[in-house]
Amino acid sequence: MTSRFRDHTGARVPLICGAMYPCSNRALVEAVVGAGAVAVVQPLSTVFAHREDLRETLRTAQAAARTGGGAVGLNALVEKSSQLYEDRMRGWVDIALEEGVRFFVSALGNPSWVVDKVHAVGGVVYHDVTERKWAERALDAGVDGLICVNGRAGGHAGTQPMERLFDTLQDLGVPLVAAGGVGDPDAFRSALALGYEAVQMGTRFIATEECTAHDDYKAAILHAREQDIVLTERISGVPVSVIETDWVRRTGTRAGPIARRLLRHPRAKHWVRAWYSARSVWALGRGATRDGGYNRYWQAGRSVEGIERVLPAGDIVSRFAAALDT
Repeated sequence: MTSRFRDHTGARVPLICGAMYPCSNRALVEAVVGAGAVAVVQPLSTVFAHREDLRETLRTAQAAARTGGGAVGLNALVEKSSQLYEDRMRGWVDIALEEGVRFFVSALGNPSWVVDKVHAVGGVVYHDVTERKWAERALDAGVDGLICVNGRAGGHAGTQPMERLFDTLQDLGVPLVAAGGVGDPDAFRSALALGYEAVQMGTRFIATEECTAHDDYKAAILHAREQDIVLTERISGVPVSVIETDWVRRTGTRAGPIARRLLRHPRAKHWVRAWYSARSVWALGRGATRDGGYNRYWQAGRSVEGIERVLPAGDIVSRFAAALDT
């Protein structure tokens, strides 16, 4: 059931360490691909949160992937916000292609320009979707697979259960990747048994030795349970899954009335989300990743229920790979 995904990526293990802003960092990516799975580099996180050179990060990750049998991907966020942002993203995609990356995950917009660039050199593009209408639009743009973001995911979560989302997308004829709610080998095996060709995880890889997230963030993941995950609009203007801390309870989870109104406007919403993103980058520049979180919000999905220890990322990949044989 995982053959198409493995053909697309070249990875031994049908597992993706998803792109996480701001938690994706070079050491984490190298550990995952070195163990035989896929790690998706998040360029905004690489460049702004960690002050790492994108080309060098991709180059060393590619070397680790060749040694360990994994694969490196790049996250292309294609939302229309500003020409500067789009030019930057196009430049990052070009750098990735020059460094031999052939697996891309697009999100938040029309991925057609990414597809054109990547297909021109024989690569593949998977696109984040939360429901069928977005999947059909992505397929119209030419994507090769779908990252199926369900209601248990961290970050920008979907609304549907994993099983229902698979049922609504399984006839589309492309590989489907489960994203959300998987934090232990049993859940991994169950997702593949449903018919998904791979699983993408984020929260589980934050609670690793290589991830540079603050120790308080990792401890919060270990101690949290499903009911502690809530949705807040105050990070990006649209609902994001976070751990309900005292800070979240005090500040609330809804965007302000002006922002909510602008977010419903077909053009203004892009400027509002760009402002949220700029504010987050500013917070990161002031050391937010070092003093305990991302603008005081700890993104996580409901998979926290199955995460009990901080482990090396390579050990996690090995444990999940072993689950395929049981």
